[in-house]
Amino acid sequence: MTKSGKSTILGLTGSLGSGKSFVSSLLSQSGAKVICADKLAREAVSPGSPALNDIRNLFGGDVLRPDGALDREKLAKVVFADPASRRALERIIHPRVREKELELLGKYEGHPLIVLDVPLLFEAGMDRHCDHTAVVVIDEEERYRRLGSQRGLNREQVDERLGAQMPQKEKAARADSVIDNSGTPRETAAQVSALLTRLFGENLPPPLRFPGPGEHHHPG
Repeated sequence: MTKSGKSTILGLTGSLGSGKSFVSSLLSQSGAKVICADKLAREAVSPGSPALNDIRNLFGGDVLRPDGALDREKLAKVVFADPASRRALERIIHPRVREKELELLGKYEGHPLIVLDVPLLFEAGMDRHCDHTAVVVIDEEERYRRLGSQRGLNREQVDERLGAQMPQKEKAARADSVIDNSGTPRETAAQVSALLTRLFGENLPPPLRFPGPGEHHHPG
């Protein structure tokens, strides 16, 4: 925990299908200010943006939908099949996302808890901005099941995308805390409460509160 009056910055990460966004939503409902890298990345490539123009120039108009928006699934198929293309895409998007993340960290300074929700937290070195890091993990078979039912991805597609990220075991080894999201939403919420207690003790600084049991549900 940081000194009184200063923000505690929690870095939250997790591999594809771990349920990181669910844990992030629990923290948001608990009163934390959440900076979501995925949301910032989507905003960075909005129609008419410089990043989207760069993507079109690099990958061609085929990766755009008829309305001019980015066809994320079509682009994903290209970049996850070709590491060089993925790195080129990251060079377009990541610097813009990092800049916005740092801007929001400054904007929220003084709030008791700021959550940096970043899939590539360790890979991008964003953990250096954090007071504490937490990784969301999941049983591998449960990951395949959820991604199959929620996003229609088969095992090969899941493995291809996981190959672009640091292995779950390595993230867990590097993080200060681990949240296992393999079980029920109530069990995950209890682990979020335990994490908040670890950071602040039993008496949370306002406006933070513990997530209520039974009021949350896994997406999908």
